[in-house]
Amino acid sequence: MPQQVPRLAAVFLIAVAGLIIARRVLIPESFGDRGHYRALAVDSIAAREVKYAGHQECTLCHSDVAQVRAAGNHQGVSCEVCHGPAASHVSAPMDVKPEISRDRDLCVLCHAFSPSRPTGFPQIDSVTHNPRLPCMGCHLAHAPEPPVPPQGCNACHGQIATQKSVSHHQSLDCVTCHVAPEEHRMNPRSVRPSKPSERSFCGACHAGGALGGIPQVDLRSHGQPYVCWQCHYPHFPEAR
Repeated sequence: MPQQVPRLAAVFLIAVAGLIIARRVLIPESFGDRGHYRALAVDSIAAREVKYAGHQECTLCHSDVAQVRAAGNHQGVSCEVCHGPAASHVSAPMDVKPEISRDRDLCVLCHAFSPSRPTGFPQIDSVTHNPRLPCMGCHLAHAPEPPVPPQGCNACHGQIATQKSVSHHQSLDCVTCHVAPEEHRMNPRSVRPSKPSERSFCGACHAGGALGGIPQVDLRSHGQPYVCWQCHYPHFPEAR
């Protein structure tokens, strides 16, 4: 018998023994009684003080504000996200007032530029965008429409603009490939720009043969039956 076998067997037995001991010593007795969690945690959580009231409670007294928020871009943001826990305010509205923060740091928690955020989500560079001025000086907090629609696509699509700027498509305007209605600048998520859906669109430049210096392909044989952007990222269309 190879000498490795007894060693592996010993390691396996030690691991199994460790798991059995851990299960008896570290795992609470109520674990698994109601699901894959400690059942007694329900009682300890229920005993905690209630801090959040829910936006329904806010609407009962602030129906005018709720109506404005329901029609704005913050309609999906609960009141207590910005104003803090409000259960104590609901219980004693004259004695306890909710937070009304005018600090820029609150808004940039969601609106500071981050490549991980969805494309088209309003984002800013807080260092260069109206520095030291409160956001609410230009934006209504409950319905934050931009006072001036962004003129360039890179205002919201910064990551894409950065990629395109170092690609072969850097000289192309965004509207060369996308049809963006003017309303998209004010309501980017409700009015979407269109994008090409046929291979022939790319073929206008890459299969015509008339434009010198541009890679040319035969659409009849190249990459059939796929559309071009299933293999080539349009904003950085390097060959694969």
